[in-house]
Amino acid sequence: MKKLERIESNANAKIKLVSKLHAHKYRKEESLFVAEGVRLAEMAVQAEWPLRFAFVSDSAIDNPRVVQIVERLQARDCPVYQMERELYNKASDTVNGQGILLVMGQRLFTWREVLSCPRGDAPLLAVLDGIQDPGNAGTIIRTADALGCTGVVCLEGTVDLFSDKVVRSSMGSIFNIPFLDNVTRGAFIDACHDNELNMIATALDKLALKHYLAEYNSPTAIVFGNEGGGISPEIMEAAASKVYIPMSGKAESLNVASAAAIVLYEANRQRAIL
Repeated sequence: MKKLERIESNANAKIKLVSKLHAHKYRKEESLFVAEGVRLAEMAVQAEWPLRFAFVSDSAIDNPRVVQIVERLQARDCPVYQMERELYNKASDTVNGQGILLVMGQRLFTWREVLSCPRGDAPLLAVLDGIQDPGNAGTIIRTADALGCTGVVCLEGTVDLFSDKVVRSSMGSIFNIPFLDNVTRGAFIDACHDNELNMIATALDKLALKHYLAEYNSPTAIVFGNEGGGISPEIMEAAASKVYIPMSGKAESLNVASAAAIVLYEANRQRAIL
């Protein structure tokens, strides 16, 4: 590992930049975001995403995994700055973090990429319709990655996918699966028509099917709605079909991330047995 340049003052411009990137306004202005933690950094370095620079604390540099990350960053000509833990904490958004964070460029994907199926399968999209909780959004991205979705589509009003909490909740899956952000509902509906996508809305509706009775083998976009308000009326009207998850207990509903896992697992199961 090459010797690292040190940052000694919280007046440093890079410290100030990282602190700003915890806010949506500055992430959007700079087209940058922060990935923090050992596992996230490992996955980020493996991904074909633009790297700007990294911070590592004095205490973290004793971790062999961190040393490997730093060496890989140096091999990609990404600047790495070392600093005291107290100074690192001023830039960090986590309590008792692992002492390594990356500043990365945001990637923009296309409809062609989210619909692309390397194995020749039909496209399968997870669609977030106004989901606000970062933990839910990140977990759905992680689930979509695990269960073979070709992409994720976020409609207007959905939480910023580049927020620190979404990135952490995705456990690195944000680097594995293409996604579209801030898509208007009209544009999404048009894309479903143009690409012959079967739009399935997850909603407790009198016409809804039990989720395991729906057919997911054709090109499909499954929509998951806002935590409080559910799926927007425009999407409900445009959906080709609706599904719900039958429950036998006393709970009135499921967390949207849990519901997404159940429905996406069924889609994956049906596709796996063909």
